[in-house]
Amino acid sequence: LTADCTILEMDEETDLSQIRPAFGGNIMAHIKTPNNRPQMATVRYKIMNAPERMPGETGEIVNRHMPSGKLVSRVEVLDIVEKPKEESIENADVLVVAGRGVKKPEDLQMLQELADLLDGQLACTRPLVEAGVMDAKTQIGLSGRTVRPKLIITCGVSGAVQFTAGMNHSDQIFAINTDPEAPIFKTANYCLVGDLYEVVPELIQRIEARKGAAHV
Repeated sequence: LTADCTILEMDEETDLSQIRPAFGGNIMAHIKTPNNRPQMATVRYKIMNAPERMPGETGEIVNRHMPSGKLVSRVEVLDIVEKPKEESIENADVLVVAGRGVKKPEDLQMLQELADLLDGQLACTRPLVEAGVMDAKTQIGLSGRTVRPKLIITCGVSGAVQFTAGMNHSDQIFAINTDPEAPIFKTANYCLVGDLYEVVPELIQRIEARKGAAHV
């Protein structure tokens, strides 16, 4: 069993080729188990498209009798503690991502304002988590969360492969970076070469103006 796979391929000899991040997302491990059957894998959340529903039923249902003694559980439930509900970036339709280009922790408020205007959430790259600026639950990438929003706006994100592998299936990717050669521009649908400290306030102003006009 290979856990947390990001790519699954079937070889000609029917062996399952399993690819997953390892060592904190710094390498991609290619795992094959040709001498074992069954070959099983779990897949990282939102890495693959959900299959389309088939209109008709297929397959054969085979009923088998199970002795009642084998169905007796040896697990005793001592208590049930309800987990507090929390918002997850994996379920967000819109994400605004803070990258290394964010100079100070206080500047995250500007990106949070943009996310709030778009009814989205604020996420980040690995350096901001390692610096203790943002929570690990908001990190996107192979060593963080895999996301698939309708819109993702990256602000000052260079676009390392560990990051893009966690978000490159987003419907629309809008990237802001001062470096015209930034790797993120190879993944983005819309590329804006500019300083996030100039672009984001302008975006906020225009969105507020449009929302204001819609209420009039």
